[in-house]
Amino acid sequence: MKTEKANFINALVLIIMPAWAFFTFEATDAKPHQSVTAFIPLFFGVILLLCQKGIRNENKVIAHIAVLITLIGLLGLFMPFKAAISEGRELSIFRVGSMILTGIIAMITFIKSFIKARKKS
Repeated sequence: MKTEKANFINALVLIIMPAWAFFTFEATDAKPHQSVTAFIPLFFGVILLLCQKGIRNENKVIAHIAVLITLIGLLGLFMPFKAAISEGRELSIFRVGSMILTGIIAMITFIKSFIKARKKS
């Protein structure tokens, strides 16, 4: 998979999944309101989407920024994933798991492209 395609898919998933979670939120006694922190992955997705053109043009600085954003996003998703598993929230497990999976795929493609670029020079 090409780096730009992996980044685009990751960005879309990071935008769609939090929006889905927000708009389908069902309040409980323990959690009466949706937290604004649910939108953090969405903001990461928007930033990655803005990096798309630079990644397509093989801009090293933008590619490194995208890798950093992807890594930070990945690290930040493990706590919500762990919480979703411990609370048995299947949809949350699916949403957060999807974000983690696309993030890992994007990281792998970035690393492969960096290795390939290093071998070229």
